[in-house]
Amino acid sequence: MRTGAAIAKFEKEKLRNKENIMGLPAPPAVGANALPLGTYDGKIVIVTGGGTGLGKAIAVEFARIGASVAILSRGEEHRAAGLAAVEAVGGKHIALPCDIRDPDAIEAAFDAITGQLGLADVLVNNAAGNFPVPAEDMSPNAWRTVTDIVLNGTFFCSRAFGRRHIEAATPGSIINIGAAYAWTGGPGFAHSSAAKAGVKNMTETLAVEWGPYGIQVNGLVPGLFPHDDETANIRSVPDRRKSEAMRCPAHRVGQPHELGWAATFLASPFGSFISGHTMVVDGANWQRRAMLMPEFEPIRDQMGKGPFDPNPKKKK
Repeated sequence: MRTGAAIAKFEKEKLRNKENIMGLPAPPAVGANALPLGTYDGKIVIVTGGGTGLGKAIAVEFARIGASVAILSRGEEHRAAGLAAVEAVGGKHIALPCDIRDPDAIEAAFDAITGQLGLADVLVNNAAGNFPVPAEDMSPNAWRTVTDIVLNGTFFCSRAFGRRHIEAATPGSIINIGAAYAWTGGPGFAHSSAAKAGVKNMTETLAVEWGPYGIQVNGLVPGLFPHDDETANIRSVPDRRKSEAMRCPAHRVGQPHELGWAATFLASPFGSFISGHTMVVDGANWQRRAMLMPEFEPIRDQMGKGPFDPNPKKKK
């Protein structure tokens, strides 16, 4: 048992340690270029879900260094927002409606992109669906919806892209946006974590199968990247924005354009020998562990849910 003097010394050492912590440096400002201007001149990039959030940030960084960008999204408002962001940095760009759960809709959208811009050189599978829910409360439809968008949609888009390049005998690059809980599991997100684990495995599988055709396939995992387009379901997670920087070993959160820089590097000539790899951009956050884990709090308690009700009342 610690004495009063020992406790005082311990607290003093903690304070001294905090004073010595500075975290990882801040990134260059928005508008800085991670790659030479013109790196993507003449290249065509498809970004699914590229009208909002991190998908929009990725689309902007590709456009900033020369790419023509095609944004695919179901929502007209989202497509307009993505176009406006890309237009602000110049470059040719289009936006098309597409439900990536529908293979026929994907084929039609890819045909339209080829007709208007040409065969796409890069595909960023960013579109996703997600919301927190305890597994015992999850409806079959909720499970199907998320896994259909995240896993099936990623495969359908990759298949359409890959088949076109194999037929044309041209190289290409696919980037699948993943999640760290593909490795660890994601309590509260059983649907999304299972689907993202499938995406990670698919990334590794397709990289091997399609490498001989000149198609590289990689994953890109974002950490804490707060942005204004987060859905209400995600924002509603208790303490979502509380002390976010202190939750990360880097002692800061990521800036959306940093993820865009990582994406443009992976698909660039400078990253052409990287394939089958999943790059995590999170300041080492997903790898942190405490020497003594805090007391476990069940997911229902973390989410502020009451006891499990097998027959909940339907919302009117």
